[in-house]
Amino acid sequence: MKLIGVTGGVGSGKSEILRYLQTTYNCRILMADDAARALEAPGGGIYEDLIALLEEYPGTEPITHPDGQINNPEMARRIFSNPALRERVNQMVHPAVKIYALDEYKKECEAGRIDFFVLEAALLIEAGYTADMDSLWYIYCNADERRRRLRASRGYSDEKIDNIMKSQLSEDIYRKNADVVIDNSGDLAVSCSQVDEALQKMGYMPKKQ
Repeated sequence: MKLIGVTGGVGSGKSEILRYLQTTYNCRILMADDAARALEAPGGGIYEDLIALLEEYPGTEPITHPDGQINNPEMARRIFSNPALRERVNQMVHPAVKIYALDEYKKECEAGRIDFFVLEAALLIEAGYTADMDSLWYIYCNADERRRRLRASRGYSDEKIDNIMKSQLSEDIYRKNADVVIDNSGDLAVSCSQVDEALQKMGYMPKKQ
């Protein structure tokens, strides 16, 4: 069973492509952000260590809610105001997410219920997943369209968009590492046809409706 990695810049429309994969093919999709939330929840694999680390850097509010859930806005404030903490959190979270994701993939291989497994992560390349992927897909979208989408769907300012884009990999690096490039700049149906073509080359067909 193939392990397909999906990545791309903010506003590239990865969610739409993933939604198409989920509804059209017999696959499982795991988003790295969802894996991180599971690990950071009470009882999760890094919950206690993460709380202990965050408490080393006092903030304006408690780091947990009364039910034990992490106070995400407070965590974000502490992380983004302190580069040293941000680095330590990344060193804790990213390896744990990778282990979690690959373990879930192995479980699906053993269960034999799906045709392929998709892992989506914005930092797929930066976090060193490339060697573990059977195929790495880059969801491309031109910068102007990405900006339009981010302003329309999230209400981001041009300044915020600029800062996010500058923090992400260049198009050249994405393309250099990708086995498949899906151009999602225009009509979604055209993008989905590219997805179908790529999967057919890998031997996968849509599930029967």
